[in-house]
Amino acid sequence: MGVWELLLVGVVILLGLVGVLVPGLPGSWLVWAAVLWWALSYPQSLSWAVLVASTAVLLLSRAIRWMLPPRRLRESGATTRMAVYAGGGSFLGFFLVPVVGAVAGFIGGIYLSERLRLSGHGPAKAAVRTAMRAGGWSVLTEFLACLLILGAWLGAVIWG
Repeated sequence: MGVWELLLVGVVILLGLVGVLVPGLPGSWLVWAAVLWWALSYPQSLSWAVLVASTAVLLLSRAIRWMLPPRRLRESGATTRMAVYAGGGSFLGFFLVPVVGAVAGFIGGIYLSERLRLSGHGPAKAAVRTAMRAGGWSVLTEFLACLLILGAWLGAVIWG
């Protein structure tokens, strides 16, 4: 597989990550489709192992999301800016403190967004609690699954 094809797979994965944060877009399935494309274009045992692991992670995240309350983020006052901050924080946290940092980064991104909007610790803390109860855990579960898939794919491409 050439460099341009790898870059295209990476771009599709990043678009899928953005799609997780935007309601109504099938972001996680776009990430999975990119890994499938890579595995079919680069038929090695490592690529197939990454595809199988990605499938398992996505199915597990779907099962967990099924047990969580449905998303009602718009009714809770969640904004696009909040989603951008949460996604950016989670992305940075995932690579700065592998895996665990994604959760702290997600919640920290929501807190930062609300702290800037509401200009106070108390209201921002309450807004984070409201956002997470209204579907933030569901978004975080799906986003973390996609970040795990991205990490596995990057590891396989770089070291495989």
